Amino acid sequence: MLTAVALIIFIIELQIPNPFPIPGVKLGLSNIITVYAVYHYKAYETAMIVAVRLLLGSIFSGNITALLYSAAGSVLCLLGMLLLKKVIDERHLWLASVFGAVLHNTGQMIAAIAVTQTVQLIAYYPFLLVSGCLAGAFTGLCAQLIIPRLQKIKPKTK
Repeated sequence: MLTAVALIIFIIELQIPNPFPIPGVKLGLSNIITVYAVYHYKAYETAMIVAVRLLLGSIFSGNITALLYSAAGSVLCLLGMLLLKKVIDERHLWLASVFGAVLHNTGQMIAAIAVTQTVQLIAYYPFLLVSGCLAGAFTGLCAQLIIPRLQKIKPKTK
């Protein structure tokens, strides 16, 4: 279900025009689900949510070539956030989200430089870091606000 929600959010976000002329800059609203899953599900479950969302998102968006960049960023982000979860508690998960966004942008940049063999792409990196910090803080705060509401409706198991 979380994969479906993340995919729906991703598809809706595709319809929002990007106000920034820099490739790779976007809000990443589907990462709200990823941040939530990191703190509430097992690592392999979260990895499966992210992997399926990446694959289906690239198919639905018609941009299979972006899969490599997204996958590189997502793997680095997910690994980093899983490690950060051990030192950043759930009350501050927005901070883990900021670090995750920076790691995601770093993974994308590494993939872009490796694929294009163009080191000059590093000039985009400062812009990606700033936008990543802002987007990561926003998605992290959204996740942090949603978690208490989800816990109220979550069925109790016996």
